Amino acid sequence: MNEPERGAPGAPDDLELVAEAARAHAAIRAEIGRVIVGQTEVVDLLLTCLFAGGHGLFIGVPGLAKTLLIRTLSETLELEFKRVQFTPDLMPSDITGTEILEQDPGTGQRAFRFVRGPIFTHILLADEINRTSPKTQAALLQAMQEHRVSAGGVDHDLDAPFLVFATQNPIEQEGTYPLPEAQLDRFMFAIDVGYPSAEEEREIVRRTTAGPAPRLSRVLDPERIRQLQALVPRVPIADVALDHAVALVRATRPGYGASAEVAEWVAWGAGPRAAQHLVLGAKARALLDGRFAAGLDDVRALVVPVLKHRIVASFRAEAQGVGVSEILDRVLRAVPRA
Repeated sequence: MNEPERGAPGAPDDLELVAEAARAHAAIRAEIGRVIVGQTEVVDLLLTCLFAGGHGLFIGVPGLAKTLLIRTLSETLELEFKRVQFTPDLMPSDITGTEILEQDPGTGQRAFRFVRGPIFTHILLADEINRTSPKTQAALLQAMQEHRVSAGGVDHDLDAPFLVFATQNPIEQEGTYPLPEAQLDRFMFAIDVGYPSAEEEREIVRRTTAGPAPRLSRVLDPERIRQLQALVPRVPIADVALDHAVALVRATRPGYGASAEVAEWVAWGAGPRAAQHLVLGAKARALLDGRFAAGLDDVRALVVPVLKHRIVASFRAEAQGVGVSEILDRVLRAVPRA
């Protein structure tokens, strides 16, 4: 019997990495749990997004520890973290960087030098991303898709891993700019951050009024994270699960696979990037669970965070009070498990 090729699915290196990913998943959750109370599903989606190499949009009212969660993650993983508070007067160069003219004291010659902005980091927190203008929001598009920034005709690569996690307040809409569809589509997940339970809230108050936060242990370094991120695409997925992901996405498109009921409620459905994110997310979910292949359950578990921000409800849906969550529930019913 031939030995499996190094780095190929099923090779010893990959099998060891799968086991390590599961151990790291448990360790990271434990460290985050020393600071963040509850929010188990949010933490799991955050880690799935991280190891799949995607970006995340966190939606919730102020005070639910969205910023603290992301900062805590960066400390646990020894990743560089930068936070940008998005405001109406924020300029694109405030994020990406700018060129300044410098003069050499010795020769008197002048030359432009690029000064890197906060986007040159491992984790960028775009706080209240909808409070800045579309022009500034668009400054993130190239970086999120290509992991590079263009300035003065020169491309500047961003070090991997590079992730954008953005927060958005769903209540206060005065003075905000809705994210354009092209921007929303760059986010792998849209994650709802809800209120804690009564017991969790009691524990939050107890911890935050009892003294300084604990020092966290480092679980993974950037190099190991890159190796685990590179492993995710190599995780096998059954054809039936792959076909199911594509069918679910197509079931959101009026005229291209949606049921008559869904077509009535949807103006625009999700594009192909949604199916890509469904499959990559399913692979990352299986990896973090210590499994060697992704299946139907992994795909269906991620339908809401992957699709909810990619569907535009119709006027009829709004008039009838039908939300995106109900639309996605009907999509899941229309595309049953094979």
